[in-house]
Amino acid sequence: MDVRLKRAYLPPSRDDGARVLVDRLWPRGLSKDAAAIDLWLKDVAPSTELRRWYGHDPNRWLEFQNRYREELANKDAALEILARIARDRDLTLVYAARDEQRNHALVIRDALRELSGTRRATK
Repeated sequence: MDVRLKRAYLPPSRDDGARVLVDRLWPRGLSKDAAAIDLWLKDVAPSTELRRWYGHDPNRWLEFQNRYREELANKDAALEILARIARDRDLTLVYAARDEQRNHALVIRDALRELSGTRRATK
């Protein structure tokens, strides 16, 4: 299972495979054509309450991951959609957050790897 992560504001490439936007909100200032999104899966994104609580504060990153994993435990259908895509072809999780080291797409990728039993490091 090859799951990549990419900021929405970076140009799409042929190597992306299926591009799935995993944000609840559409990225500001980005046209649908420029985004080249194959699927917008809002249901897998963190809840509005969790997103606001986190506020991309690096000091809250560990707790955010724990809380988000609890939310993901109730999002089996959305995770299964992503897992199915990743089984068939390369998958790129597209997100708008500026912080490439601490964002919800990383948590989704790890959850997908756990579902598939894969622990391969891919960026």
